[in-house]
Amino acid sequence: MEHLNKSCTGVSRRWLWLLLAVAVIWFGNIEYRKLIKPDEGRYAEIPREMVVSGDWVTPRLNDLKYFEKPPLQYWATATAYELFGEHQWTSRLWVSLTGFAGLLLVWFAGTRLFGCAAGYYAAVLLGGSMLYVLMGHINTLDMGVTFFITLGIVGLLLGQQAGSEMHTRRNWMALAWVALALAVLSKGLMGLVLPGAALLLYSILQRDIGVWKRMHWGKGLLLFLLVVSPWFYLVMKANPEFFQKFFIYEHYTRFTTKELGRYQPWYYFVPILLFGMMPWTVLMFDTMLRTWKDSTRSDKVFNPERFLLIWAVFIYLFFSVSGSKLPSYLLPMFPALALLMGKQLGAMSERRLFWLVAPMLPLAVLVVLGMAFASLYMERLADTPLQHQMYSEYAHWLLAASLIWLSGVIAGLALLRRTNKTAAVLTLAIITLIAAQLGTSGYNTIARERSAYLIADAIRPYVKADVPFYSVAMYEQTLPFYLKRTFTLVNYQDEMAFGIMQEPQRWLPDITSLAKAWQGQQGAYAIMPVEYYPQLQKAGLTMKTIYADTQYIVVSKP
Repeated sequence: MEHLNKSCTGVSRRWLWLLLAVAVIWFGNIEYRKLIKPDEGRYAEIPREMVVSGDWVTPRLNDLKYFEKPPLQYWATATAYELFGEHQWTSRLWVSLTGFAGLLLVWFAGTRLFGCAAGYYAAVLLGGSMLYVLMGHINTLDMGVTFFITLGIVGLLLGQQAGSEMHTRRNWMALAWVALALAVLSKGLMGLVLPGAALLLYSILQRDIGVWKRMHWGKGLLLFLLVVSPWFYLVMKANPEFFQKFFIYEHYTRFTTKELGRYQPWYYFVPILLFGMMPWTVLMFDTMLRTWKDSTRSDKVFNPERFLLIWAVFIYLFFSVSGSKLPSYLLPMFPALALLMGKQLGAMSERRLFWLVAPMLPLAVLVVLGMAFASLYMERLADTPLQHQMYSEYAHWLLAASLIWLSGVIAGLALLRRTNKTAAVLTLAIITLIAAQLGTSGYNTIARERSAYLIADAIRPYVKADVPFYSVAMYEQTLPFYLKRTFTLVNYQDEMAFGIMQEPQRWLPDITSLAKAWQGQQGAYAIMPVEYYPQLQKAGLTMKTIYADTQYIVVSKP
């Protein structure tokens, strides 16, 4: 604790070495793992097609218009491709960078809001939270939007501090508006609507309407519009159909209906939150209760603790009632919870923290036993010999990760018994980070079933860029990225139905249409699920098999 307070005036060499070590662990495996379908393939491929086409206004997936999300992450990834080449690590770079930047952001915000110790603890807690670490290494859009929403909230909190000078508060509020604009460009209107709704709830529960008077609406809205308007104007000018698809379907329909097949019961997020916050789960609940109890109401002074708590609870409840649920939707809660826990931890005794971490020990033992059991009986989950091999190998990775995590919990508790709180928290966080990284790296053992890199390697010598390639009754999301080309879909639409509706000439509706096209071409390729091969034979296609496994067959026209 004394070391943390002394280093508040400057960053000590010890903390710089720690930051470097965390960075090595954090970024160490982003190239190692193969892309996993569907999300990692999709969000690697859309930027690749931007680079190829030169059109950075209209996002396309498999050369079809794709308006589900805004373009900021696509632009960032396409830029990485242009600078460093098209690799697995460049496709994940934006996610990992924004995740790591989130640690630095909560350190800075915690230090400014609650003191030096709170800032360091907040960063350590966030970097050692299971769900945050996992989502910082999987290519989805959630980490990027979480970073910018958090940046907007930090700007709001610092811009509302009563003791700061007027120009300082104005600058922080300007940053908040710009950050929320970037959040909108990351994942849509949630980047503005959710923080706005949370602020409304805060002002009602706290009986504080003064915060609305200090938002600097004129300059703030101008900055917001200057950031978001250019792309929305250009994309709607080039694509008149964009408004209905993006604003109506992707926002209203996704939230209010079960149409996307992501419906889950209201309690879906309970185990995700409990698991995702490990090893700080009990500390989280203790912090939330104490924050609500201790943060007294004030009509004049903005209460950052109360706002952060309302924000975290609101995010959980909002997505719990949504018709579309995914584990990553809880991610915006985590930086706010880390800030609150960091503040509590700074003043907490080792003894109290010991009892808040102690429940993780029997849980870690149960996880180890479960992984050991899974490694012995994995064949019951496998349908093929290949699956048995892959699942067994992955179970061993998970067992190793759980053993490492168990050792970290034991070491952390031992350090707390020795009244070394800082070392205990660092140990728990770094071991959790290592265990999570080991578990995600181990997922590579089943990549043969969840990724198309082997198919791409096998057929690349046979495939010519100017020869048509058909994807029959399927779309393997990772194959376009690895093969560096798009496909003509046959008897398949799914998430590309909207793009097909806009440009139906890029699609074939059935196998009969494929047979006609196949006969009129000098050369062609097709990939299909194995069960569709007899149908193509029956339709009279002359084919030569160039690749086959238990899932797919790839053929060429002789």
